[in-house]
Amino acid sequence: MVNFSAASREKRHRALKEQTFDLFIIGGGITGAGIALDAASRGLKVGLAEMQDFAAGTSSRSTKLVHGGLRYLKQFEMKEVAQLGRERAIVYENGPHVTTPVWMLLPFHKGGTFGAFSTSIGLKIYDLLAGVKKSERRFMLSADETIAREPLLKKENLLGGGMYVEYRTDDARLTIEVLKAAVANGAIALNYLKVKGIQANNLAFSKIEVQDQWTGENYIVKAKKVVNAAGPWVDEVRKFQQTDDEKHLTLSKGVHLVFDEMDFPLQQAIYFDTKEDGRMIFAIPRDGKTYVGTTDTFFDGDPLDLTVTLEERRYLIDAIHDMFPHLKLTLEKIESVWAGVRPLIHQEGKGPSEISRKDEIWQAESGLITIAGGKLTGYRKMAEKIVDLVVKQLNQEFNKKFGQSITKHLPISGGDISGATFFESFIEKRTIMGQQMGLSEEQSRYLAKYYGTNVDKVFAYVTQAKGDLPAIVYGQLYYAMNDESASAATDFFIRRTGALYFNIHLVEQFKGLVIEEMARYLSWSNQEKQQQIEWLEKALKDVKIV
Repeated sequence: MVNFSAASREKRHRALKEQTFDLFIIGGGITGAGIALDAASRGLKVGLAEMQDFAAGTSSRSTKLVHGGLRYLKQFEMKEVAQLGRERAIVYENGPHVTTPVWMLLPFHKGGTFGAFSTSIGLKIYDLLAGVKKSERRFMLSADETIAREPLLKKENLLGGGMYVEYRTDDARLTIEVLKAAVANGAIALNYLKVKGIQANNLAFSKIEVQDQWTGENYIVKAKKVVNAAGPWVDEVRKFQQTDDEKHLTLSKGVHLVFDEMDFPLQQAIYFDTKEDGRMIFAIPRDGKTYVGTTDTFFDGDPLDLTVTLEERRYLIDAIHDMFPHLKLTLEKIESVWAGVRPLIHQEGKGPSEISRKDEIWQAESGLITIAGGKLTGYRKMAEKIVDLVVKQLNQEFNKKFGQSITKHLPISGGDISGATFFESFIEKRTIMGQQMGLSEEQSRYLAKYYGTNVDKVFAYVTQAKGDLPAIVYGQLYYAMNDESASAATDFFIRRTGALYFNIHLVEQFKGLVIEEMARYLSWSNQEKQQQIEWLEKALKDVKIV
C-alpha cells in the first residue's frame, strides 16, 4: 500500500502510471473523497486526482455545519429533510472527532419571518422527519428565557425562541479524514494533479491525461470508469467529452466573517433572519472566535479568484447590527474572512437561495459519469449512489463483481471510537497522556478532540520536536506532511489546522518557521520556497481586511 505522505508523491505518481483502475475520480473535495472511500472499501481499485489541495474548493469554505436540512421544510422538500437527518447522524457516529452537536437558538420577533406557532410546528416536524434522537429534540423558550440564553440579542419585539441541534464540523478536516480512510483501504490519491483531458472510452479503459502541478510532468492514467466530482469545475471537466447535455452549473457565492470573542462575545449559536431580505444567517462561537455567514448570490467569475467585497462585508455587518444592536462592530473589527462557491444545478428563473441543493448524476455517451449539486451532509449517500452505478456497469461490461456499500457503519480516519460516551472517555485519557509529555491540559485536550484516534501519531511527532517551533505546532506539522499529504504551507495553515481563519495570529507568528521546516523536510528548491512564501502571503492578504 502506498502511504499518504507528501514525501511519497513520486511513488503515488508511479502507481497511477502503472495500474489500470476500476474507477478514477476527478476532484478531491468531500464528494470525491466519499466516492473514493465507498469504492475502495468495496474492493475497487481507485485513483483520484485533485488539481489543488484536497478540500481547497467548496469543501473548506462552507458554514462548517453538517446540516440536518431544516431549511428544506420551507420548500416542502420532506424527503430531503428525512434523508439529511439520517445522514447527519451517520456522519457523527463515524467521525465524532470532526462532528459536534451544538444547540442552535432560532429567535423570533414580531413582524419577523417566523412566529411562535410556525417555529414550534416547524421544528417538531423537523424532529420527526429527520429522526432526531430524544436528547436533541426541539424545545421552546419564552422571551425572557431567550435573552437569558443570549443577552446580546435584540430585545425589542422579541417573542421567544426555539432550540434545536445542528452539528458543527470542520469541513476540510472531515474531507481529509474521509480521504485518509479511502487511502487506508487502498485508494491512490494525489493533490496538485490536474486533469488536462479525457480520451474517449475504448473497449477496455479510458485514458485520463494529467499534469503534476509541481513538476509540470504530463502522463496518462488508465481507468475503466471515470467520475467527474470536480465541484465548481464540473462543467470544465465535461468539456473534455464534448457533451451536448443541456444541464449546467450555477455558482452561488457565500461569504463568512470572523471576529474575536472580545469584540463579539457570543454565548449561544444563533440562526436568525436578516431584516434586509429575510435570508437566514448563522452566528456561531468557535474556539475563542465568532463567525457569521453566509451570503447567497450568483457568481459568474473564476472560483480560483474569490474575494470578499465591501458590499458583502457590509451586508453581514448590517445583519449583525440588527440582531445584536448593542454591539459596536465595525468593518475594522473583522479579523478574517472566507468566501466559497456552491455548485448548483441551474434552474431557470430561480434565485440562488431557491435553487434545489439536491444532487444529480448523469452520464455522457462517452462514459464520463458526472455528479453535481448536493450538500456536505449527504456526501456518503451521494457516494453510495455513484458507486452502485459504477459497480453495476463494471459487472455488465467486465464481469467484475463487487459487494454493497459498507460505509454506513465504517468509521472515517480518527473515528474508531464507538459512540460519543466512549469518545469523551478517550479524550480524558489522551489529555492525561499529553500532559505527561509536557503539553498543557488545554493543548492535550485540543489535540485529542481534533485528531481522534490518530492523536497518538501526533503525540509521537510532538515528542520529536526540535528547533524553534512550539512542540504542538511541530507535531501537527509533521503529522500533516507525513500522514495527510500536506504539500504546501497553505495546506497546513488552512485545510489541516484551520489556523488561517480561526487563529490568524499563530500563522503570522510561525509562518517563517513552518516554511523553513517544510522546505528542509520536503527538499524544496529556493524557487519553490519563494513560491510558498508568495502563496501564503496572498492567502493572508485574502482573509484579512485592509
